[in-house]
Amino acid sequence: MQKEPEQAAAPVPAGVSATAQGTWPGTDPLEAAKIIRGELGEPHLPFLVELPARGVGADPVGRTAAILVDLPVDLQPHGWRLVDRPGIDYRRAESLLARDINTLADVIGVEENPGSRLKVSLQGPLSLAAGLYLHNGERALSDAGARREITESLAAGAAEYVRRVAAVARGSALTVQLDEPLLDNILDGRIPTASGYRTLRSVPPQEASQAWHLLRESLRAAGAAEVVLNLPSARHRASGSGLDLALGAGADGVALPLKGLANGDWEGIAEAVEAGRHIWLGALPLPSAGEAPRQVTALVQDITAGWQRVGLPLRDLPALGIMPAGDLAELAPSAARRVLERLTQTASALDQLAAEG
Repeated sequence: MQKEPEQAAAPVPAGVSATAQGTWPGTDPLEAAKIIRGELGEPHLPFLVELPARGVGADPVGRTAAILVDLPVDLQPHGWRLVDRPGIDYRRAESLLARDINTLADVIGVEENPGSRLKVSLQGPLSLAAGLYLHNGERALSDAGARREITESLAAGAAEYVRRVAAVARGSALTVQLDEPLLDNILDGRIPTASGYRTLRSVPPQEASQAWHLLRESLRAAGAAEVVLNLPSARHRASGSGLDLALGAGADGVALPLKGLANGDWEGIAEAVEAGRHIWLGALPLPSAGEAPRQVTALVQDITAGWQRVGLPLRDLPALGIMPAGDLAELAPSAARRVLERLTQTASALDQLAAEG
């Protein structure tokens, strides 16, 4: 039996760190990896690049489906379908992911200082179930048994994925980001059926929490340093907030869009920071074509206004990470690079405030 690696402790960031969701424009993984790792040196968080412009198999659902264990998929006109035997599109998704890992190995292999951290991203179990289809053509999200199988398969596949990346990461501690872009719609019962004529029944929050907990335990046992849940919002529902749900499931950190955070959300963020969790804020709006990213001074004000309103001391700002408030794959490569530059500039400005506070 293969011995599980010991759980790595997430290194304490030396300052406020910058990262991005994980996607990048273009189709060249080598060029993308060099840019990302060049811009996001210590104390920032570089990531294994995703290039959705490559098409089939590079999309978020296909990329994550490629690591599922004993749940092959193929691509149909309506989307990725669970099948008995994998098809050519599945093998393409596997090949693209393997190429990205091998390219990262080549880039890291020639670096004098590979850095202490690295991030990989996957679709979370709920959003993945919403994006996969059963033999009957309905979303897998509609079937509780299918949701459970997907979660268990993803937990096993994600653990192996972490081991593969760790083998080329030269000791970098791995952060795993689980993306749940459809969470609000899933919990509110607003995901349309395959026909589009009605919506699927909402998934109980307790089931979401249990699924995330299983993923987190599997990933940590495989050697991941931390597991971060990337949520579409922190808004409150009758059953509680997405932030509370994620932290209750044991997430080591939560990523949220800065825009729209209410006082109650900031209070939850304060509790998380005080409990030693990491918070990632999607703070930098994506610039329109030809425009420069939002200025550092304005971004610092955007972030610190809520931070100080709930009484968090500025010296605790290194518990914070900052991200773009959107998908970098939507930008031109030069614009995406400027976004990373602005994020690292903003992180430096926040570090200065922390030192003074």
